[in-house]
Amino acid sequence: METSSSGITNGRTKVFHPEGGVDLQSYQLDMQILPDGPRSDVDFSEILNAIQEMAKDVNILFDELEAVNSPCKDDDSLLHPGNLTSTSDDASRLEAGGETVPEKNKLNGLYFRDGKCRIDYILVYRKSNPQMEKREVFERNIRAEGLQMEKESSLINSDIIFVKLHAPWEVLGRYAEQMNVRMPFRRKIYYLPRRYKFMSRIDKQISRFRRWLPKKPMRLDKETLPDLEENDCYTAPFSQQRIHHFIIHNKDTFFNNATRSRIVHHILQRIKYEEGKNKIGLNRLLTNGSYEAAFPLHEGSYRSKNSIRTHGAVNHRHLLYECWASWGVWYKYQPLDLVRRYFGEKIGLYFAWLGWYTGMLFPAAFIGLFVFLYGVITLDHCQVSKEVCQATDIIMCPVCDKYCPFMRLSDSCVYAKVTHLFDNGATVFFAVFMAVWATVFLEFWKRRRAVIAYDWDLIDWEEEEEEIRPQFEAKYSKKERMNPISGKPEPYQAFADKCSRLIVSASGIFFMICVVIAAVFGIVIYRVVTVSTFAAFKWALIRNNSQVATTGTAVCINFCIIMLLNVLYEKVALLLTNLEQPRTESEWENSFTLKMFLFQFVNLNSSTFYIAFFLGRFTGHPGAYLRLINRWRLEECHPSGCLIDLCMQMGIIMVLKQTWNNFMELGYPLIQNWWTRRKVRQEHGPERKISFPQWEKDYNLQPMNAYGLFDEYLEMILQFGFTTIFVAAFPLAPLLALLNNIIEIRLDAYKFVTQWRRPLASRAKDIGIWYGILEGIGILSVITNAFVIAITSDFIPRLVYAYKYGPCAGQGEAGQKCMVGYVNASLSVFRISDFENRSEPESDGSEFSGTPLKYCRYRDYRDPPHSLVPYGYTLQFWHVLAARLAFIIVFEHLVFCIKHLISYLIPDLPKDLRDRMRREKYLIQEMMYEAELERLQKERKERKKNGKAHHNEWP
Repeated sequence: METSSSGITNGRTKVFHPEGGVDLQSYQLDMQILPDGPRSDVDFSEILNAIQEMAKDVNILFDELEAVNSPCKDDDSLLHPGNLTSTSDDASRLEAGGETVPEKNKLNGLYFRDGKCRIDYILVYRKSNPQMEKREVFERNIRAEGLQMEKESSLINSDIIFVKLHAPWEVLGRYAEQMNVRMPFRRKIYYLPRRYKFMSRIDKQISRFRRWLPKKPMRLDKETLPDLEENDCYTAPFSQQRIHHFIIHNKDTFFNNATRSRIVHHILQRIKYEEGKNKIGLNRLLTNGSYEAAFPLHEGSYRSKNSIRTHGAVNHRHLLYECWASWGVWYKYQPLDLVRRYFGEKIGLYFAWLGWYTGMLFPAAFIGLFVFLYGVITLDHCQVSKEVCQATDIIMCPVCDKYCPFMRLSDSCVYAKVTHLFDNGATVFFAVFMAVWATVFLEFWKRRRAVIAYDWDLIDWEEEEEEIRPQFEAKYSKKERMNPISGKPEPYQAFADKCSRLIVSASGIFFMICVVIAAVFGIVIYRVVTVSTFAAFKWALIRNNSQVATTGTAVCINFCIIMLLNVLYEKVALLLTNLEQPRTESEWENSFTLKMFLFQFVNLNSSTFYIAFFLGRFTGHPGAYLRLINRWRLEECHPSGCLIDLCMQMGIIMVLKQTWNNFMELGYPLIQNWWTRRKVRQEHGPERKISFPQWEKDYNLQPMNAYGLFDEYLEMILQFGFTTIFVAAFPLAPLLALLNNIIEIRLDAYKFVTQWRRPLASRAKDIGIWYGILEGIGILSVITNAFVIAITSDFIPRLVYAYKYGPCAGQGEAGQKCMVGYVNASLSVFRISDFENRSEPESDGSEFSGTPLKYCRYRDYRDPPHSLVPYGYTLQFWHVLAARLAFIIVFEHLVFCIKHLISYLIPDLPKDLRDRMRREKYLIQEMMYEAELERLQKERKERKKNGKAHHNEWP
């Protein structure tokens, strides 16, 4: 018997009919009136079904009665006591009638108290909440739609009420047809193209050879995974008229749990809770606090006492935990079909994209590691590093005012060697490779997405006409116009109002970017002030490495500022997005996503851009330094170059950001769930933990964040930017990203399976606005890498020296032997007596040679002090500048041409997939025609047998 709500009230059971909520307790039967004899002779369920059919006839009369005399739906008379072991009178009568109620279903907390009706959705509210009338109307309309309902009070807090919803087969079929839910109707026939005998022989030889090879360790065991039938069947939109076409072994399992929950949620979004045009939908009740939570249930526990290899998986959640969320399977492929079946296509697409991105990082990480190892191998043969380490007679000018001492160039030997590890002959090749890699990654993702969309029946799926946001309706309810699609009047936002709001929002975005620039300006002032402080420090270790200490502390402080500003940016982005008043949820989500990405991208990379392109570029020269607010001398690069500062900035920020994100994603929910369990144990004792039903366990888990997958995507997109934008300065970035993503996949899986409530399964065709952002980052990476190689690194100055000024000038060679004398040629001479008073160092440099120094060296291409134009730019400076500009133009055009060529050559849809789609469409039409023809022929034969044949009959 299917019931919408049942409870123990004065020894009688209340049964509400799904259609109209009729109280059938007046039809309560006593087992004693049944005739004598074996109880198995009487099918009690048939009697109750007959009574329900009788009740349909008087349903209209009882509707009016119920509206007047029915008790409040929040009343305790409709509630079951929070005890899983007790049974209702329905269950006892069914047992007496000969039917055995599945005790296992009643105990696992996934079914109604009768053990037959599966819980498809949970609503949670508090009795103390004042929104009682809205809930009463809403729940009455829920039953009118055909959904069955039970209520249960919480074991922890009697004020918390759980509303359990179940959708019968009739309701599921009706709404599945309205929603165009695709269901399997025929097993797939795989078409194999005709092959020549020669190719067949080759395939046989290859298959024999593969038998000797070990099995692929990354593939999951096929015996462990369930047979996902919909992936091996042709699907079609569900139709009740053609129900005989579909493969229905069991009506209770025909629609999987995720689909059932999606259908119930679809119904709840269209149920009224109050009289009025816009008083409709569950989301509004969640917003105004009528309900505290709404979620589908997890399929039981994710742990089992028995091994999955010997006893199999208890449920899909347990299977996902063992085959996907467990750390022991970190090297295996993801069971994407199972993820899609349990969490829906939108979450499945996120993990498919994350897995594809991680897989594509392998070649990038390998090439980046090769570039780094190439620098290690060629370190001893690097002429520039040798000259720096042997330059004991070259004295460098102080890098700050007064407190910084003179230093030998050989003191920066270690930094010169470290710089060579990242800035070597393979760096340019790696920058070109990563630009091409980004394009290949995006193009092949489009192909991969097309295959996934085909396998998951998303090719022909179209998003439904979205509902208007309640905030938009409330703001513009007075102005209406006809919707061109639905033909119904809807609220309308005037063009002038929309433009004014967008202008204000853009102004807010500009202001927040100015805040970021101000924060970077503060970091610059810190670096300028601190380098002098560290130069006068008591500890020799810090005093001798004042620039490195300044850079390291500045990066850490910058990271703290980044994390603090991120919290502010989220609130500002939320405020500006709500100020714009987007019409639909997708418009709101896209607007919020764009703002948050822009804020966080600028926040995360602004200091990196400063170090890459501005640090040490506008400092002037000794004797004529440029100063900040005419007070602080701008910071100079290290004698070995600015690339070491950029490497430190990227390495520290990337490691700290990924560590913090992983902690917030997993550590924070773990701590919150642990604290909840601890409070429960303190209040009710540890023995009550076992008796919790599934809905209460899920309620105590953390809800999925309000922005859905936004945080997960944002983290990976920012990482993609770090991996591509400044990769020429830090070739190990792809390797760090790969290691993080291997952990990230399992962390996210563990979080979804164990720490979060089960999210509603929703559909999507792609990753949305994030793909456009990825393309923008790919274009920006080409430009930034061109500037990093040309301006930040010493690649161009070395190339100009080798071909124009070195020992091999005019010979067309550029080997290490051609770099002899490069260090001396890249340093200019300064007369110490020309120092400004506020810049003159306290030391006279007598500690180097016993006598005061007369000259020191600095990095630049300037004339000596005794020339006609002292400290003017040399001809070599202009040659280097021209070569840098030429390299930027050639590099950008070359890489962009390669990117566009690759985009043109790689089709978005694989050819074999296109052929499969065409053939499947043809076969589906043939199968539907044959099935319909077979049905008509059967009907014709039956009519002939019954003597009701007609003459004008087809076929």
